[in-house]
Amino acid sequence: MLSTLHIKNYALIDQLNVDFNNGFSIITGETGAGKSILLGGLSLVLGKRADLSQIKSKNEKCVIEATFDIARYNLKGLFTELDLDYDVHTIIRREILPSGKSRAFINDTPVTLDSLVALSSYLIDIHSQHQTQQLIQDEYQFQIIDALAGNKNNLEDYSTKLSQYKTILKGLEELKTSKAEMLKEYDYNSFLLKELSEINLDSINLEDLESQYETLNNVEEISERLGNTRGIISNENIGLSDQLNTIKQELSKISGYSQNYNALYDRVQSIDIELNDILVEIEGLHEDLVTDPTALEKINSQLQIIYNLFQKHAVDTTEELLEIKESLELKVANTENLDETIAKYEDELSELESKLNSVASKIHNARQKAIPQLINKLEIILDELGMPNAKFKIELSKTDGFNKNGKDTLEFLFMANKGSSFSTLKKAASGGEMSRIMLAIKSILSEYMQLPTIMFDEIDTGVSGEISHKMGAIMKVMSGSMQVFAITHLPQIAAKGDAHFKVFKEDHNDITTTNLKRLNEEDRIVEIAHMLGGLNITESAIAHAKQLLN
Repeated sequence: MLSTLHIKNYALIDQLNVDFNNGFSIITGETGAGKSILLGGLSLVLGKRADLSQIKSKNEKCVIEATFDIARYNLKGLFTELDLDYDVHTIIRREILPSGKSRAFINDTPVTLDSLVALSSYLIDIHSQHQTQQLIQDEYQFQIIDALAGNKNNLEDYSTKLSQYKTILKGLEELKTSKAEMLKEYDYNSFLLKELSEINLDSINLEDLESQYETLNNVEEISERLGNTRGIISNENIGLSDQLNTIKQELSKISGYSQNYNALYDRVQSIDIELNDILVEIEGLHEDLVTDPTALEKINSQLQIIYNLFQKHAVDTTEELLEIKESLELKVANTENLDETIAKYEDELSELESKLNSVASKIHNARQKAIPQLINKLEIILDELGMPNAKFKIELSKTDGFNKNGKDTLEFLFMANKGSSFSTLKKAASGGEMSRIMLAIKSILSEYMQLPTIMFDEIDTGVSGEISHKMGAIMKVMSGSMQVFAITHLPQIAAKGDAHFKVFKEDHNDITTTNLKRLNEEDRIVEIAHMLGGLNITESAIAHAKQLLN
């Protein structure tokens, strides 16, 4: 429900703060007093586009803020979906800056207008004669019938299965469309895969292979250099080994004189040990050297294959070639198993079709049972609202395709007078009749579902007398389960409200502003008397006003 409304610097409103209660609230005022301004401000909170002309003072920002009690609305899931902080007392704020820029906030979190509209549609339904066009839309007509049919769970189940069905159908269509292309690529992918498989990439160490190639390709030079190195180390008298032994002998003679000399001796001893190890390793490497033209050719051939594959696939490592090989294996396997995959998709699709048909049948049957009940309720209410000859015919037909809300088409036909024929609501009902039909439907829906706060904006235009009493009574009953506002010119309806607000203009320092105030009991009697008799209030108007209020 709408708890509070704050408007600042909007159109003719300087500053307005008002609290609302649950139940049935009446808003009245002279023509041109600013009721449309009030609705315009509220519409901004609900996501209507803003423009700079709506700012009263061009040097200050315009602010409209509304607080809603949403404890009964079951909206936690929507808040999560919109990435918003949930609060049972939710505050929506719109700001229009002097620059013309507009900002929106939900519980102080900046939001887009799309998010604002998504939430506000669950909070307030502003209804006027212009909004009765909703009645002629198939989707809304289905919502009415489904509410009476109790189809909520069936429709949720259907929607989930339909989403799965569309996903699988899309995948199947993509597979079938790409089948010809995949078959064209199959031979080429198989050839590439064979190339990569034949060189056994898993067992190749490219660094070792390149090292082996360099060794075999330069064996003579390596042998010569190792031999020369061995000679430099081991030649008698002039070799490094003999020279190092001489150094050791010299240092050993003074090592006992000082720790420094002993440390030098130890270091030379370490060098001698390392040099002997190097000599042994050089001799071993020299002995292992083999001239093998066949092995050299084999390794060279392997390397050339790998380098060519690097160039063909525009990569630099065998790891990247392995990734390409895995991708090719998957593509080839997918193509080889394509028919099997398509068959699997078709089986899943067939199973989902069966489930969808079953749920759609439940939805259809529930609708068929609800239609006579809806027609009966509508005709009873419309009889009370001065349309005793109003008749409805609602025809439900099955279709072959899966629609958004089942497998039905709907024809909502209406006849206003005896002797006329059934036709669509758009053709058969006048504006005033559409308003009464909408009121009847909203009244019925309020019995079956939690509706948002509803604001009837002069829905009673063209109605008077006993019919206005009935309209007021219907709104009063609706307000027992929801918050209802009625902007009205009829005293019969105004008298039935739990609370009464008056919109009025006043001049101050040659500036006209619009205000809204809650009427006390005495003010309310005067206001209803004005509505009954005009500006000149008579005793009979006062008495009549008291009678209506009582």
